[in-house]
Amino acid sequence: MATRIREKTEKINQTRDTRPYAVAKFLRLSNTKLDIVMDLVRGKSYADAEAILKNMPNKGADLIYKVLQSAGANAENNKGLNKQDLYVAEIYSGQGSTYKRQSIRARGRVDQILKRTSNITVILDTVKGE
Repeated sequence: MATRIREKTEKINQTRDTRPYAVAKFLRLSNTKLDIVMDLVRGKSYADAEAILKNMPNKGADLIYKVLQSAGANAENNKGLNKQDLYVAEIYSGQGSTYKRQSIRARGRVDQILKRTSNITVILDTVKGE
């Protein structure tokens, strides 16, 4: 049994993605609003993506900017990479948990209010030519 567990662990370690990444979970913004901003920075260099996000007025841009900064710091400190050589390889968001609240209506009825959250993942990689 222990041998099988070791084999599984070894296989997982071989197939693990080694690119630097960052994840932010349970952000109070729906992922459809984040997708609009993410499409602008997907595939761009790290410096270009930073500049685009810094100058956008959206709330989603601020949240994505923080996650991008974190991914850049992970690349620099944990992987020993240079920020000038990085680009945004993958960026995506998924639906997080939904907070359910109630609003009282006429005649003793209740409406449900869904406050959606999302999870953002940013994966960086070195420049495409290398």
